[in-house]
Amino acid sequence: MADEADELGEWGFRMGLAMWAFREWIGDLYPQGSPSGDFLRLYSERFPTVEGNTTFYAVPSEETVLKWASEAPAHFHLCPKIPREFTHDGLLMPSIQGALAFAERMSLLGSRLGPMLLQLPPSYGLDQIMDLGYFLRDWPRERVPLTVEVRHRSWFSAEGSARLDRMLTRAGVGRAILDTRPVYEGPGDPQANGRFRKPRVPVEPTVTAPFMMVRFISHPELEVNLPYLRRWARFIERELSSGVTVYFFVHCPEEERSPGIARRFQAMLEEEGVPVPPLPWNLLPEPSQATLF
Repeated sequence: MADEADELGEWGFRMGLAMWAFREWIGDLYPQGSPSGDFLRLYSERFPTVEGNTTFYAVPSEETVLKWASEAPAHFHLCPKIPREFTHDGLLMPSIQGALAFAERMSLLGSRLGPMLLQLPPSYGLDQIMDLGYFLRDWPRERVPLTVEVRHRSWFSAEGSARLDRMLTRAGVGRAILDTRPVYEGPGDPQANGRFRKPRVPVEPTVTAPFMMVRFISHPELEVNLPYLRRWARFIERELSSGVTVYFFVHCPEEERSPGIARRFQAMLEEEGVPVPPLPWNLLPEPSQATLF
């Protein structure tokens, strides 16, 4: 994989999934018989990036982060989500020291550290913009790139969006784009059996930094997603031509379907001539029985 990554050059487009530790991917994304301890290594041989959703729930130990770094190739990017204990308990600044310590911990990933995701809760609105500004001021942006995802409706007003975009642009921080249209506009209620429902917020594909992050919440039925993905393909082509690095993460209420949807999007991008690197997964042989020796 290292030689293949060198041949691909700089990754202007990186597509990945929400996690790597998902047993239901055995036999599809991972070979039959794959032990869970091999999941990150196997995942990083198939996708160039992952959204580190696991860090949202707990700060990993130094030993764990170093283990991740040893299991993934140097070109791989892990994009950790800042833990909810620092982001979902009122204002940000009272927890800034914990967030900064988390950034230092994740810096152990070295070249494998991609932009972090600061996900703000639905209760955090435009009234808290000064608090967000102070947080961005203190964040080590040059060393640890950051993207911000907002969910309160006030951020999507004309005033809220303009103020947020100006702040993020000045700071060189990305605005994460959450696209939940497929699960809300498609048939049925794919989120009915899940623990958490993604918010239904407007899609504002604003670029405020040299990189951007899209979190695409796909419908379990592949065909439902295709019209949305075609529009994203055109957007990605335009941004890549402007020199923007695009991180595109595919989620699904039925996560066992996420790899296949991502693979179909890769095929669409290639069919439409969008200048994206090959998906590493497509360069590997089809899954087979994992060796026992």
